[in-house]
Amino acid sequence: MIIRIESPSHPGTEVFFQHSDAMLRAKQHPEDAMFIAEGPKVVLSALDAGFAPVSVLMRERHLESEEGRRILSRCGDAPVYVGPDDVLAALTGFRLERSWVQIAMRRPKERTLASVCEKAHRIAVLENITEPSNLGAIFRSAAALGLDGVLLTPSCCDVYHRRCVRVCMGTVFRLPWARTEADSGISALGEMAFSRVCMALRADSMALDDPFLASREKLAIYLGTEDTGLKDETIAGCDHTVCIPMAPGVDSLNVAAAAAIAFWQLRWRR
Repeated sequence: MIIRIESPSHPGTEVFFQHSDAMLRAKQHPEDAMFIAEGPKVVLSALDAGFAPVSVLMRERHLESEEGRRILSRCGDAPVYVGPDDVLAALTGFRLERSWVQIAMRRPKERTLASVCEKAHRIAVLENITEPSNLGAIFRSAAALGLDGVLLTPSCCDVYHRRCVRVCMGTVFRLPWARTEADSGISALGEMAFSRVCMALRADSMALDDPFLASREKLAIYLGTEDTGLKDETIAGCDHTVCIPMAPGVDSLNVAAAAAIAFWQLRWRR
């Protein structure tokens, strides 16, 4: 069903123009919760993962393109809202170039910690990561470098925030993830025989390239908030502390950059 729009108040387009990510999350009514996938690569990743389209927003010029037809053929009877470039730019505040297609999709039921970790060898545990771009970059590195899943503390930002989804290039759709309890999953992961490794700049830290760490069959790699890092009680509860040595005059790396280095160095050597 193709619907031409001229106004952001057009019925059915609220999810694209008026609803914030927090509104889309709909905590009080999870059965109605949605997220927005932007751009053809991200949209196709979501469709491949089995997410259900609710509605589509597309630049009119792409309706008959090969990629546009391929996407629409998989959207069932979801309404498709289209408009010329100048109209959509006026509605969104920017020109839809790489994000020429956006799809509102239903959020799935969240996994449990146990289901994510059941057969895993390498897990990232993220504590209080509040910047969606950093979270998206960490997910992308985790998927690219062979991690089996991601755990997030309750205060981490929304995994389906549209900026996180865009930055991770859709890897959040195929990499298993779950929320931890208040203790950052330390107890549960210990019971599942994970060696818990925290990333922290401390004098007693092990070297990241210590062969002992890479040889562990099951590792949980803890990374903390962008500002202050991991909580003291989290560091105390982990089995090992490791750090990436810094050159003089630099105190730390961005958490997403540190995550990529750690994931590569501590990867599971099958």
